[in-house]
Amino acid sequence: MPNERPPAIAGTFYPGDGAELDALVARLLSDASPAAEGAEAPKALIAPHAGYPYSGAVAATAYARLASARDRIRRVVLVGPSHFVPFRGLAVSSAAAFRTPLGTVPVDAEGVRTALAHPGTQTLDLAHAREHSLEAHLPFLQGVLGEFTLVPLVVGNVDDERVGRILQDLWGGPETLVVVSSDLSHFLDDASARDRDAETARAIEEQEAERLTPEHACGVRPLRGLLWHAADTGARIRTLDLRNSGDAGAPPDRVVGYGAFALEEAH
Repeated sequence: MPNERPPAIAGTFYPGDGAELDALVARLLSDASPAAEGAEAPKALIAPHAGYPYSGAVAATAYARLASARDRIRRVVLVGPSHFVPFRGLAVSSAAAFRTPLGTVPVDAEGVRTALAHPGTQTLDLAHAREHSLEAHLPFLQGVLGEFTLVPLVVGNVDDERVGRILQDLWGGPETLVVVSSDLSHFLDDASARDRDAETARAIEEQEAERLTPEHACGVRPLRGLLWHAADTGARIRTLDLRNSGDAGAPPDRVVGYGAFALEEAH
């Protein structure tokens, strides 16, 4: 397919072989705690984007909550921070699809146009080329949802309201899932990381964006944008899982925190 964004982290963050990746995602989802019987799927998720050996189990905890919505969700708005390219505003991609070893995900052209209508949003393929904060989620989304279209948004230096207003316009109905990509604390010792990440989880649950800084989460800007929008909707955000890389065998004196959160709309 012409104009695809190829995978940048296949073979590093996750397996580059499609069959191996499919089996790994299936196993992680199967091992995750299932949603309560009859529970509605969340409208939005916050999930980590590190290598699967470290954060895959935490991400799976979030994505396992979508099983009941497989036939309903048709569009995913995926928002993550820029790790490599400094820029102002938000960046969409000119690609018609994003490819992983599990296949291609078509980009939602209408959603991209909606994002571009907001001041400060630009088409910037350079911001997407190496960025793992979006790509790390795609195999999970492919595994749990099957077919869907994607609105890929990389967030640069931008205020909460601008991100929140774009999410507001892309929020849609039951057919749309919003995913915010973020790891939590970085390179603290295990005990300090658990304290910091618990503090972050409380701020997320209480929807107090002003309490969150880059020291709490690398995806603080997309995260604060989600909270800006959620604060006016009556939505509830629940913590599903909190761990760090030490739980996966990394040295405990220098860990990265991971959290999974679910946003449930008010009825």
